[in-house]
Amino acid sequence: MKGFKDFLFRGNIVDLAVAVVIGTAFTALVTSFTESFINPLIGLIGGGGEFGGAFEVNGQLFTWGAFITAVITFVITAAVIYFIVVLPMQKINERRKAGVEEDIPPTQEDLLTEIRDLLARSGQ
Repeated sequence: MKGFKDFLFRGNIVDLAVAVVIGTAFTALVTSFTESFINPLIGLIGGGGEFGGAFEVNGQLFTWGAFITAVITFVITAAVIYFIVVLPMQKINERRKAGVEEDIPPTQEDLLTEIRDLLARSGQ
């Protein structure tokens, strides 16, 4: 049970949960955009009316407009994830491999430890 607790509170799981929530919200935003703007445009291009973006063959309705909308939603979502998540992570990993660490300010604990050590040295 301790191993499971350590896994949950390691930090990665929290980052993953945040990513899932943000990804879900972003996907809903892109889906709304494509349904509100792209679907009507496809409908107009496909002849407008009830069957804009669709055609019927032997009683079967083929909704090619919905497929194109799904493809556009996927491309927009993938592009944003690539440029906001993947590309910056690649650059950070390249910097780490090159030995260049980002300047991370010291924590309060680090500063207090340094002050304690300086006071201990000066009191000797």
